[in-house]
Amino acid sequence: MKLGRWTIGYMAALACVVLASTAAAAGISFKDPTGDDNGPGGYTYSTDAVYKPGSFDITGFRMTPRGKKADFEADVNSTLEDPWRMGGGFSVQMIFILIDTDGKEGSGFTQGLPGLNVSFAAADAWDRCIILSPQPQGRVKSEIDAKVSADMKKAVLVPIRTKGAGRTISGSVDLTALGEGDPMTWGYQVLMQSNEGFPAKSDLLTRKVNEYEGQHRFGGGNDGDCDPHVMDLLAGGTGDKSEIEAQHQMLQYECNEDGTSKKMAELKMVHGK
Repeated sequence: MKLGRWTIGYMAALACVVLASTAAAAGISFKDPTGDDNGPGGYTYSTDAVYKPGSFDITGFRMTPRGKKADFEADVNSTLEDPWRMGGGFSVQMIFILIDTDGKEGSGFTQGLPGLNVSFAAADAWDRCIILSPQPQGRVKSEIDAKVSADMKKAVLVPIRTKGAGRTISGSVDLTALGEGDPMTWGYQVLMQSNEGFPAKSDLLTRKVNEYEGQHRFGGGNDGDCDPHVMDLLAGGTGDKSEIEAQHQMLQYECNEDGTSKKMAELKMVHGK
């Protein structure tokens, strides 16, 4: 059977559309090694039984465009539970997904959100942040309005509903809200924190790290406000064990004697291959 040039051209164009759609649907994914849920190397879990081993250990992350939405999924090294009856299938975790959408040095934010106590390298400044929290969207947004600067709050997105199932925490936002460009080329960083229903006055629903762990306090840090409040993050995205030490180095910090920051942890993004 002979095909006309128009038919062949149409089929070729259709194939390109299908391939492009398949690539977009595939999204981007990263792995993270197990056993590195200790921040810069010495952080310990809170002592209450709800903080089960592996609860803050990121093992994988995915961002998948689906039509007009972008789906975000983060895997942890423990089966999710909802001991505080938040209603979404998980209680103790809280995840910050920061994205560098333009790759331009000096464009975006180098300061982390309140309560994280981290900064970003100028070349890895973030343009958008998606928060996956078990708290209702309204509560998270009210905290953002009260504690985040006016220019920064415009860059923070909260899914209408965030849920946990098995070992995966997920949520979706409007794809257009993330900005222009190809998500496959963006830089990503995923920070694991803990949902704190009674945060410090300036902290965005984050749990503090003290020198010694307590019932609802992480240990291994500083009683001041100079240590990064991050239990795990991405440090390469392949899941290789060498990324454990890379994480520890990235989260290094120094404190003054009064507990203020002398040198804040400076983070970098990870990129797809």
